[in-house]
Amino acid sequence: MPDHEQKTSNQHMTREKIDGLETWVTAFLRDCKTRGLSAFTVEFYRAQLQIFAVYCKGEDVTAVLDLTPDMLRGFLLMLETKGHNAGGRHAAYRAVRVFLRWYEVETEPEAWVNPVRKVKPPKVTHELIKGVPAEDIKAMLETCGDNFTGVRDRALLLCLLDTGARAREFLSLNLDDVDFVSGAVDIRKGKGNKSRTVFIGKKSRKALRAYIRLRTDKEPCLWVTFNGGGRLAVNSLRQVLVRHAELAGMPVASAHKFRRSFALALLRAKVDIFSIQKLMGHAGLDVLRLYLAQNTDDVREAHERGSPVDGLL
Repeated sequence: MPDHEQKTSNQHMTREKIDGLETWVTAFLRDCKTRGLSAFTVEFYRAQLQIFAVYCKGEDVTAVLDLTPDMLRGFLLMLETKGHNAGGRHAAYRAVRVFLRWYEVETEPEAWVNPVRKVKPPKVTHELIKGVPAEDIKAMLETCGDNFTGVRDRALLLCLLDTGARAREFLSLNLDDVDFVSGAVDIRKGKGNKSRTVFIGKKSRKALRAYIRLRTDKEPCLWVTFNGGGRLAVNSLRQVLVRHAELAGMPVASAHKFRRSFALALLRAKVDIFSIQKLMGHAGLDVLRLYLAQNTDDVREAHERGSPVDGLL
């Protein structure tokens, strides 16, 4: 190899070690763990930034300082061509933005303008989040048998609806987190590592006690697999919902739709919006508005209660 080619190759390798995108992504993820971000958040950043790094490598860009606004726009367009919806593209944008802002603070590069500052995020249209109709939930409950799995699934469906918890929060619960008398449930691993207390009603507590009495395992977790072999996973929860929806002949509902049903039920019961916010673990009211978007029947009933003409005559 000629001397000038060897020199160029050495310079490239040196720059890879100093400014390499993958090197700094690894450092960023390490810092996220050190700061105590949840495993779910760290995994979200890792997955999104891995996709970004692969795209950059395909564009023959491997150094952070070589990134440009046009490259970031190209990345977002690539995601669109791959079938990612606006929400998915926005999630990728957020991960790249957090990483590049961290890199800017961490390294304080001279004469470098962070390219993400010139790239606007993808526009996201907030569609109404639909809940699970009460009739569908009742039909699903009727498919739960009297064996261990059936008794567990009945308790699971009721408590999922009654707590309004996120799927990962729900599955992270341990037996010690539940007061089986008062119904208080301590969520210790909420979003952003924030804890809060939610509650389950009398009927949910009764179903939960029936499930616990059938357990013979020594697991500390609240929700176990059918053979007591360990904590129920997210995929297993999804399978439970799919199985009972199919048995009931109803559309399959996600755990997140149960959460929306919880919020809407409280609203219809005249629970104040700040209490709902606290129970759902939202820092502000912006996200909560998506859950509480009222349907036509709610608006019609509200008008019937407050019609100015009916109240006048």
